[in-house]
Amino acid sequence: MPPALGLGLAAVGRPGYITTGRDRDLPAERTVEALRARAHELLDAAYAAGIRYVDVARSYGRAEEFLAAWLPGHDDVRVGSKWGYTYTAGWRVDAPVHETKDHSPATFERQLAESRALLGGRLGLYQIHSVTPDSPALTDRTLHRLLAGSGLTIGLSVSGPGQADAIRAALRVEVDGAPLFRSVQATWNPLEPSAGPALAEAHADGRRVIVKEALANGRLAARDADALATALAQPFADVVLSGAATVAQLTSNLRALTTAPDLAIEPEAPDAYWGTRSALPWT
Repeated sequence: MPPALGLGLAAVGRPGYITTGRDRDLPAERTVEALRARAHELLDAAYAAGIRYVDVARSYGRAEEFLAAWLPGHDDVRVGSKWGYTYTAGWRVDAPVHETKDHSPATFERQLAESRALLGGRLGLYQIHSVTPDSPALTDRTLHRLLAGSGLTIGLSVSGPGQADAIRAALRVEVDGAPLFRSVQATWNPLEPSAGPALAEAHADGRRVIVKEALANGRLAARDADALATALAQPFADVVLSGAATVAQLTSNLRALTTAPDLAIEPEAPDAYWGTRSALPWT
């Protein structure tokens, strides 16, 4: 199958995030009701355009809740969520800490129950959020057995300059002789393509590859269709996520499906790229 666009709700599930241009893109009053309406508007537009995969996470504020309310009547939409970060901002943009990371078995069991309470049987893919090479999630055998016994398709998302190392370590994890992680979600864009070879290995091994942050958290927004088309053209890509915060952005992103990839940008060193990303403010 050709690669497809999916919709991620990181930018509209909570009032604060690190993408650029949020003061322009979001309602002046970022109430729960306003962002619920925005999320549903985006989901309606995405569905009408043929998008059938939606990505959320426990740490995306109320993204799972917003999606759960919209799902009835959209039975052909596939849902992926993530656990491992807990949202701590209390619906504030100026919170000192927006999320905390914990990949322990106890956090998995708590957050799986929370995700299932909202999404029920629609939860298909459950991913460990933001795994790095030193994450205990790659070596914790108790956690691996809990994940394997959940009845869900298990995946992971990776982040940081060591994405390739984390991916390759994940490909080696097995439970009772069977691969545990059936899906890998990674940052890939023309500024940060370093995970490409590891993603190609994952794809060749039959793992589903989901590309996130193809617009580099807004840094490539001015060339959105070109950047997304470039990601879609990668042989390893199964799904490339749009992180649109407005229907106009989504409409522009959708042009990638009919755009020939033509974006020549000098890649940044991974350490420099991720240093810039970590310095982006929550707005």
